[in-house]
Amino acid sequence: MISKLFRLLTEPFRRSIRNKLIFTMIFLSVVPIIAVTALAAENNRKSMETEVISTNLSNMKWTGIYLGEQFAQLNNLVYTVLISPHLSDYLASTEGSVLYNPYAAQKNIMDTLNNLFYSAGNHVVGAGLYLREPGKLFNINANQYDLKSTTITPSPYKRLFEEDKDFIIQSTSGDEGQFQLVRSINRFENRDKLGGISLNIRWSMLDQTLALIGRGEEHRVFIAGDDGSVLYQPVGEKPSDEIMDRVKHATEGQGYFKLPKAYVFYNTIDPVGLKLVTIIPTSFINKSAQSTMRFGLIVGAISIAVSILIAILLAWRTATPIVTLARSMQGLGLIKETELPQSNRVDEIGLLETKLYNMSYRIREHIKTEYSINLEKKTAELKALQAQINPHFLQNTLQMIGSMLFTKKPAESYEIIRSLSDMFRYVIRDPNDLASLKAEMEHLNNYMLIQKQRFSSRLSYSIDVDELALACSIPKLTLQPIVENAFFHGLENKSGSWELSVSVAHAQDADAVHIRIQDNGVGIQEKKLADLKRRLNNQSGQVWTRGNRIGIQNVASRIAMHFGTSYGITVESEHGAGTLVTVIIPKEARGELGDKSIDR
Repeated sequence: MISKLFRLLTEPFRRSIRNKLIFTMIFLSVVPIIAVTALAAENNRKSMETEVISTNLSNMKWTGIYLGEQFAQLNNLVYTVLISPHLSDYLASTEGSVLYNPYAAQKNIMDTLNNLFYSAGNHVVGAGLYLREPGKLFNINANQYDLKSTTITPSPYKRLFEEDKDFIIQSTSGDEGQFQLVRSINRFENRDKLGGISLNIRWSMLDQTLALIGRGEEHRVFIAGDDGSVLYQPVGEKPSDEIMDRVKHATEGQGYFKLPKAYVFYNTIDPVGLKLVTIIPTSFINKSAQSTMRFGLIVGAISIAVSILIAILLAWRTATPIVTLARSMQGLGLIKETELPQSNRVDEIGLLETKLYNMSYRIREHIKTEYSINLEKKTAELKALQAQINPHFLQNTLQMIGSMLFTKKPAESYEIIRSLSDMFRYVIRDPNDLASLKAEMEHLNNYMLIQKQRFSSRLSYSIDVDELALACSIPKLTLQPIVENAFFHGLENKSGSWELSVSVAHAQDADAVHIRIQDNGVGIQEKKLADLKRRLNNQSGQVWTRGNRIGIQNVASRIAMHFGTSYGITVESEHGAGTLVTVIIPKEARGELGDKSIDR
């Protein structure tokens, strides 16, 4: 299938030098323009890529600084509690180092948290403090002012103690719009964790800062924790596991990495250690370069169109004389008096035209001479062929007629004489070399009538003819010489009864008629049969052959001369078992027989 398609596409270029030249010139003019346009577009895309990367790295740096300052402010709020003298006094009283009213100390701590909550702004929605030793948990928010005792470490503080960290930042369970900043309360002497302070904060306090880098609708900005999870993402689809894994294992500080469909920028937020991440799709960079690329493509397309037009014009003007010369040679009639068009060109093509004209004139004269000589030779050979009849057959027939005059009835003798007369009339009277199959079969029947009379009951002859095939054309004296060879080479050397059959039928798989002549003679030896088949397959067009009889190779040559090499004779034989000769001729009448302008 691929090879057929390839031949179909390349056929116009294999047969026309004009098409080849047009294609070559278009290729040489268009390919450099396409290459330059493609390189310019790619260079423009790369420059845009470099600019986008540089801009986003700078934006990530400054946004990380601003976020760090915001988290530092939150830390300062926590520190106001840590350095509060009320917290120090309360811790001292719980350890028994000083005498202090616990109720007054607890009230002072609640006041401190309350002051922190109302002074922190709208983004802080709650504050809490947990002390491990007394098991006290202080909570302040808009709806709650609470102090309770607990033997179980609350969730955010439990993680702080288990991971042995000074602070953690995590999303608030049940509310993705908030996060908790939890810082531990440590003993000054040995850094033992005595408890912790927490702030519940709205993520929206960071939106204005995050908007500095989330400029496009396709950009995705989020804050990731140190465990590789997304803590906060204002808008957009969640990042893939591949991106989060790469972010988790990325080095501290600032950087980026490229994926097949996106660029991922990251920066560590000091002092909390979270990572600010921006995802920019590759299509964004391509869109940024589209305007420049579109202008380059328009210029390139115009240049390509102009180049194709110029290439076609030049190739057409250059190739037209060559095509005209080729068509002149293709339509050159070597026998007809065909005059080639002359041009006034003085270049190499004009020289070719002049030489072609002179060469065609000489070839035409030579062919006319050779054709006349060959025609006269063929005519003489055909006339000699028509005049030839086996003298032994004639002698035997005349002797048989002489004996029949004394032993047979006059009607029987007359039948033989009439058959011999019809044979001579068929050979001599009609000058055409082609005859109808019906006439050829009548000639063969006359011959077989005489042979049947000669060999009496020893010879068995049968015939099977398709009447529709009798209108076909066949060279004269085709069948009778083959049957005569069957007697001479096959039957006369065989003892016992002789059998000979002739059948005429249309071929089922071809536009042809098959005439089969079969005998039960001695057959042909294998070596002679191979030599005969070789000579039948290697026809030279020669009409006359050696010897004093019409040979089977002569018959095959005349069939090929009239109808072409796809028709002819095939021979099958088995030594001692007989021979089958098949004559193959076209189904329709043609040649001289079918030409009604030729006089009979």
